[in-house]
Amino acid sequence: MRIFLTGATGFVGSALIPELIAAGHEVIGLTRSDAGARALIAAGVEPYLGTLEEPGGLAKGAAKADSVIHTAFDHDFNRFVENCEKDRRVIAALGAALAGSGRPLVITSGVGMGSGQHGEPATEDVFNIAHRNPRIASELAMQVLLQDGINVSVVRLPQVHNPYRQGLVTPLIDVAREKGVVAYIEDGRNRWSAGHLSDVVRLYRLAVEAGEKGARYHAVGEEGVTGRDIAESLGRGLGLPVTSIAQEDAAAHFGWLSMFVSLDMPASSALTQARLGWHPAGPTLIADLDEARYNA
Repeated sequence: MRIFLTGATGFVGSALIPELIAAGHEVIGLTRSDAGARALIAAGVEPYLGTLEEPGGLAKGAAKADSVIHTAFDHDFNRFVENCEKDRRVIAALGAALAGSGRPLVITSGVGMGSGQHGEPATEDVFNIAHRNPRIASELAMQVLLQDGINVSVVRLPQVHNPYRQGLVTPLIDVAREKGVVAYIEDGRNRWSAGHLSDVVRLYRLAVEAGEKGARYHAVGEEGVTGRDIAESLGRGLGLPVTSIAQEDAAAHFGWLSMFVSLDMPASSALTQARLGWHPAGPTLIADLDEARYNA
């Protein structure tokens, strides 16, 4: 297939490119800069200049392709609600470009969108339109497209990691360096699901190849890693003390991260594995944190 890939120069997108090319696909990669275009050309990708702020331009890129994978997202969490609404507009535009064609669109969301009740792991068959997380905007956009007959599916991401980046753990490292201590909330038993980058990009490829309308997939290798285990690994790597802080002190210590850091976000990928034959095999989050290049 000829695949239009947003976020092509980002953490997930840049790793997805060789996965797609090795499987015989051609890639048109979105970038907002000439430097990004040069990097994409070097990777064997046809560059396409555009921005998330101009969804009409992205629609023209999508129209050139047999399928679309949308991994781009503005990760300025100080403007999280606004950026989630921007993602809604981008998804709508990408879907409109594929209307009437049956060509698949794979979008991105978070595993938290599949959270159930009473602390059970999030699952693929849960979709709560009243979810309080603003990221639900992406899946609400997906629902509109499905009603319009668009072939859209979603990959829900946990903390995606390798030894260089680890999702929300990466800004936790910055906070720890600033504060001189690695903190976790209360007893640190809250959990974050995780997925190794190599497994995540393989799942995106399988999802676009399957082209199953309305499917929800979880890129989860580990159902839940505790906040305390994460903090203790960071303490080892950074050579900093590790301590518990009270929930009421989280905002002062973590800043914008406080909206996430105490959340219990376990997630299952059992249905994804059964549906796509996808079986995560990459290193664990703690293994990658223990190998992290803290001084690189």
